[in-house]
Amino acid sequence: MRKFFSLLLISFIANAQTPDVKIAFLADVHLQDLYGRFSDNPYRGVLNPADGKYVLLRTMDAQLHSTRIFNENYFAFIAALDDIAKRGIKIVALPGDYTDDGQRIHLKGLQKILNSYSEKYGIQFFITTGNHDPVRPGKQDAGKDDFLGEGGKVQPIFSKEGMYTPKQGELPVVVTTDIAQMGYSGIYINLGNFDFLPKEQYKYWASPFSNYAYEEYTYNLAVTQSRLDKRMYEVAKGFYVSDASYVVETVEGVWLLAIDGNTYIPVDENGNPMDQKNYKGADLGYNNVLTHKQYLFEWVAKVSAEAKKHNKTLVAFSHYPMVDFNDGASPQIAQFMGKGKWQLNRVPVEEIAQRFADAGITLHFGGHMHINDTGIYTSPKGNTLLNVQTPSLAAYIPGYKLLTLHDNTAEVETITIDDVPGFDTLFQLYEMEYAQLQKEGRANIWNHDILKTKSYHEFTDFHLKELVRLRFIPDDWYKEFAGFLKNSTGQDLLLIANMQGVDYKAVLDSNKDSKTRREALKTAKKELKKSGMKLADFKWSGEELMYDFYRIRSADELALADIGQKRLAQYKLIMQCILNNTSADYEGDIILQDFKLFFTILDKFLKGDPANHFTYDLKTSVLTDVKE
Repeated sequence: MRKFFSLLLISFIANAQTPDVKIAFLADVHLQDLYGRFSDNPYRGVLNPADGKYVLLRTMDAQLHSTRIFNENYFAFIAALDDIAKRGIKIVALPGDYTDDGQRIHLKGLQKILNSYSEKYGIQFFITTGNHDPVRPGKQDAGKDDFLGEGGKVQPIFSKEGMYTPKQGELPVVVTTDIAQMGYSGIYINLGNFDFLPKEQYKYWASPFSNYAYEEYTYNLAVTQSRLDKRMYEVAKGFYVSDASYVVETVEGVWLLAIDGNTYIPVDENGNPMDQKNYKGADLGYNNVLTHKQYLFEWVAKVSAEAKKHNKTLVAFSHYPMVDFNDGASPQIAQFMGKGKWQLNRVPVEEIAQRFADAGITLHFGGHMHINDTGIYTSPKGNTLLNVQTPSLAAYIPGYKLLTLHDNTAEVETITIDDVPGFDTLFQLYEMEYAQLQKEGRANIWNHDILKTKSYHEFTDFHLKELVRLRFIPDDWYKEFAGFLKNSTGQDLLLIANMQGVDYKAVLDSNKDSKTRREALKTAKKELKKSGMKLADFKWSGEELMYDFYRIRSADELALADIGQKRLAQYKLIMQCILNNTSADYEGDIILQDFKLFFTILDKFLKGDPANHFTYDLKTSVLTDVKE
């Protein structure tokens, strides 16, 4: 009866569509084709004793210093596509960074995988570009010096002779043009079928450069206007760059809007437009669209108006976030770590959200940051934009977003990819690498225990932990505060949160019977009694807290199961005590200032919008958490 009533209402609603349309969003796959073959060099990689196959992989050392996994995400991508096929989902959108760096070998590998799932399961794939594909507008020579080679040594692979000089003891450079970064033309050639270009079965397809109206649309007309040379804009005088944006109707009533947010600004406007080194990267996202790609806002507004006129539901996706993804904590992060730290330069300014909301976008799926997050923004004009940050399959916690359109409601679920067949296929090769690093006497080698992980979820968790230890803490944190937190226990932090005054050193010295420590202990026991906790429960280290801080930032509420409710409650008690402590503003003591800032940021992270499973009313803009 309910289904009949819903169908009856379709003709009366503003955004008519086919009920229960499902779209999966897989962002930041960062595919490196482990089993690809170079077209111009017989080198096949290193032989894996685990399965007898040659494999082109990066070192474990490289991926534990990177915000993305390079190798195991290959298997995770296959597992995600298998999960999508099992669920019967027929539409998949990839919001950019689907390759390692837009190299021909990886583009061809991705093409092969997508074609196989299209042919076997009838899945349609829709792609937009990220800053890793392309890295620059046109083709440029490139390579990596951190592939894993014979005997566990580093193997450099570059696209041109003379680009890299091997260090003493390193293997000779492998040279192949297939490792060059291809730019827009290479992406169009290899992935134009997914779906930078129109197809005959589409009900509608257009780009920012199309000049036909919806009523005039024909496939042949779209084909003539979809060529790469027809889709260029002038980013600066004499500098013409491609734009891969498009809108497509593949299901009756639903328009999928793919926005190319890449903006490649010349370093020297008097320089050579053909010199790819004369372009800045696109990783800042939409902030550069404001200054160099204004027509995108106008086109999006035009598409939104047409969608409304013809009763289409508009779903947008692109690589870059449109709303602040730090749950309102960006000002505190800047205070805590400093301007430019923690990728704050990638946070879109408020004008981005305002312009896109007023242009008519109500629902947008983004990537780029490798985090799970939801942000909602309402402009002064009353227009609301929901930005859904899709997690990466190459980072903690791996997963994708599943959108289901029910009449006027969008349901969004986060599907985690925890168990990945074959995720440990390369572990024997990493054993070779580890032994070689020991032999070389390398300092601060990665933690061998990552090779004991039993699932892909656990592997990405360990990856994040090592990334925090090897890169994030050394690069982003104020050294003295990082040392203070690392050397403190949960008990220390609880007492400091409850102390009067600023003498935290007196609290840390458990052997010293100071007045400050006695008073802090007395106050803390009162708080513990009210909460039903015990001081003995707080024996964890500050280093564990730092790691959980990154877990929450990366995976939002998905991380809570890994942290555990007891530990989370302890963090919240310390947070409550420090934020309610009015004894002093800690002026003059940078450690205590950072202590309060740290928990202020954590508090905001924990109070963000629902990011696991929720519904969004496309008419009223009401966001509702769906409890599992």
